[in-house]
Amino acid sequence: MKKQLFFLLVTTLLVCSCSTDSVKADLIITNANIWTGNTNSPKAEAMAVKADTILAIGSLDDIHKFKGSDTEIKDVGGKFITPGFIDTHVHLLMGGNSLLSVQLRDVSTKQEFIDRISGFTKKIKPGQWIVEGNWDHTLWGGELPNKDWIDEFTGDNPVAIYRMDGHMILANSAALKIAGIDKNSADVENGEIVKNADGTPTGILKSEAMYLVLNKIPKLTDSETEEALNAAQDYLVSQGVTTVHDVDSLGGYKILDKMNSNKQLKVRVYAADPLKYWKAVSKDTKDIKWLKNGLMKGFVDGSLGSHTAAFDEPYSDKQDDNGLFIVDVDSLNSWISSADKKQLQITVHAIGDRANSTILNIYDSVVQNNGKHDRRLRIEHAQHLNIEDINRFSKLDVITSMQPYHAIDDGRWAEELIGPERIKTTYAFKSLLDANTKMVFGSDWPVAPASPLYGMYAAVTRRTLDGNNSDGWVPEQKINVEQALIAYTKDAAYSSFDEDIKGTLEPGKLADFVILSENVLQVEPTTLKDVKVLETYVGGKKIYNNDLDTNR
Repeated sequence: MKKQLFFLLVTTLLVCSCSTDSVKADLIITNANIWTGNTNSPKAEAMAVKADTILAIGSLDDIHKFKGSDTEIKDVGGKFITPGFIDTHVHLLMGGNSLLSVQLRDVSTKQEFIDRISGFTKKIKPGQWIVEGNWDHTLWGGELPNKDWIDEFTGDNPVAIYRMDGHMILANSAALKIAGIDKNSADVENGEIVKNADGTPTGILKSEAMYLVLNKIPKLTDSETEEALNAAQDYLVSQGVTTVHDVDSLGGYKILDKMNSNKQLKVRVYAADPLKYWKAVSKDTKDIKWLKNGLMKGFVDGSLGSHTAAFDEPYSDKQDDNGLFIVDVDSLNSWISSADKKQLQITVHAIGDRANSTILNIYDSVVQNNGKHDRRLRIEHAQHLNIEDINRFSKLDVITSMQPYHAIDDGRWAEELIGPERIKTTYAFKSLLDANTKMVFGSDWPVAPASPLYGMYAAVTRRTLDGNNSDGWVPEQKINVEQALIAYTKDAAYSSFDEDIKGTLEPGKLADFVILSENVLQVEPTTLKDVKVLETYVGGKKIYNNDLDTNR
């Protein structure tokens, strides 16, 4: 409460000081249809910006007095404006790398898979690894790819390409040889080396077994890292994303810090570190507007598509399989409790119902043992829930960080894996909101496109990517557009302790906003994915338009 009163006082003083003739805006947006996200004044038609901050927002008459001789006036022709979108779950460096690597996300046949990889090898040097990829075997009927498909073309290039959920890779023979994997290799704990009938590896490695190969990939150089991060930034701002929560910085923080010092950041970043390394993390407070850390990311289980999500009951299509835990519960409990005592924010990946129940139990224990403070505990995905757990999120003040695009992707085949009952509380957006859960949205890019507009389309329509389910897959879990907008803006800022500086368009907050081609609150929901980002502003500076103006 004291924090809120302080912010209101500062805002009041700012507005009062702005009423003098001496304070003039650098930029005034006019003739706009602004959705502010502020429940007290949700709509506005004009906005004044000074430096990187919103000076005032309201009617044209309210804002006109901030016009000076050097003020830029931008008439947006009645276009719709929202706060800058906050994507609460991206893999920033992986995403940048994926833009620079072979593109397999939309491959729909075995031959196309082979051709894409074969063609890509002609563009790269011998010895260069082929990574990312993000293939989806369900698009060509469900047969997992095999190293034999690509060995003929990739003898000079080790391959380690992800299934799109990030919990399974295909490695070619060159990569398996580097990792020392052959027919005599034993499975690793919490992982699987998939083998043919004769014992030879197929090239598919699941969960922890992936790291037998992934740990052999040479680290990116600083220049390669910067190239990938720049590619990621350009893509993100083109989608209207102004802040990301990077849930596995993968060593990129040092380069991000350097880029920030050189005024090269276009997107604000909240960077996560692996939970098990909590001892080594200290919060960096040099420039928290652009780059901050303090989020610790852990895992409970894997993914639904790879049968590594942990469930109470067996998979419907594999009665001897309940999935698996990637980390033992005692270790998770210890790491979370210790990091919490250090005032670090905790978030944990949990997909299956057993995984979600387990992490809620741990959070409950930590709160009881460590005492009350403003933790903002999160669960990443919160994908498949026991019905009795839905109310526990609100009761324990646990934020669900969810990715709505996955619902219309997984909805094509999820019922085959978990049956008609368990899908009723899969991606349970409406049930969670009805239970007063704080829910925020992200993409999981590069697993899915980093498009908030497509994410809103998914949450509001739940129409699956295969064109089926015209009324929505599990339609009772659909939400409305404004609820989805809040999850990408206001509540997303809250989930990183940033609600005082971003997430809504109000005086005193950062001037991060997006100009859209349509009013998303009024269009037919099925057309949301077709709405265009016209311009993206970060800190009052236009960093994306149709000409890709990248000046900061």
